[in-house]
Amino acid sequence: MTDTTASAAAPQAGPNNTLLLLLKARTFIALILVFVFFSIFAPNFLSTANMVIMSKHVALNAFLAIGMTFVIVSGGIDLSVGSIVGLCGMVAGYLLLNGIDIGLGWSVQFNTLEICLIVALVGIAIGAMNAFLVTKLNVAPFIATLGTLYIARGAAMLSSEGETFPNLTGNTEYGSHTYRMIGSGDFLGIPISIWMLIAVGLLAAYIAKRTPLGRFIYAVGGNERAAGLSGVKVTRVKYFVYMFSGFCAALVGIIISSQLVAAHPATGDTFELNAIAAAVLGGTSMSGGRGKIGGTIVGAFVIGVLSDGLVMMGVSAFWQTVIKGIVIIAAVVIDQAQQKVQAKVALQAQAAVGK
Repeated sequence: MTDTTASAAAPQAGPNNTLLLLLKARTFIALILVFVFFSIFAPNFLSTANMVIMSKHVALNAFLAIGMTFVIVSGGIDLSVGSIVGLCGMVAGYLLLNGIDIGLGWSVQFNTLEICLIVALVGIAIGAMNAFLVTKLNVAPFIATLGTLYIARGAAMLSSEGETFPNLTGNTEYGSHTYRMIGSGDFLGIPISIWMLIAVGLLAAYIAKRTPLGRFIYAVGGNERAAGLSGVKVTRVKYFVYMFSGFCAALVGIIISSQLVAAHPATGDTFELNAIAAAVLGGTSMSGGRGKIGGTIVGAFVIGVLSDGLVMMGVSAFWQTVIKGIVIIAAVVIDQAQQKVQAKVALQAQAAVGK
């Protein structure tokens, strides 16, 4: 009797189960395929130098995608992250070169840690502005963050009249000379930006899986009204996800300006597309309520490997944009297919238990 019941309740092997398993593993499969493809067709793709450069590029995508994942899971979208990257890089450049003028020929100068904290606060503040527009003024997330995209980009242009802040080597006297190490330095042979990504990724995964806040984010994305009636502070949740996204964008602004030893107001243009593509490719549902940080990071690797591999093969930047668009559409279509197959498997399991 027990054996019969157990076998009926156990998932039955079948084409739907196999298809569901493949759909769930689609991001890993895509990563393996693009890696193998470019290993064969892109010259020097597997060289150590290229692996190091590619890991830094992946880190930039992954930072933005992690923040984007929280926003999308909560039922929103953040189109402003690329512009936040550019503005935060310009803020860092301005502080390194000029400090803050307090009048009478005096200025306040900052060390590396203080500059990073100020820049992070700028990113968080812009994220809070996005949350205010969405929660208090009831502006649709797409429109709110699109407006912020233009505001942040315009502010970045105004900060230098569209010019670059060059030679961001810092000053030994003020303790800002270590700033360039953030983007170009390494620890135990691994770039510092990768260590930063590991720290942020672990923090985000812990929040998503182990904290009430993580459960609240998924609840809000799954059904905002039901979450509110259940006692979830929906406004606070949305403030967190947008502020966290702004923080991640600020980190990218810091890393890029440090790597280039310069800051340009156009930095970060279209970065939001890579972030959305990585999140969706990693299994985050655009309808909210579903997504994993680990999947997003793998998705960022796919986008990073794809971008760098196409460059090494000499593919036009215009075609690269087209390909990324196709990837986003394909990821959404596959995600919808996964949901349909998952529903069929659940119905089959219920029918088996009923028998």
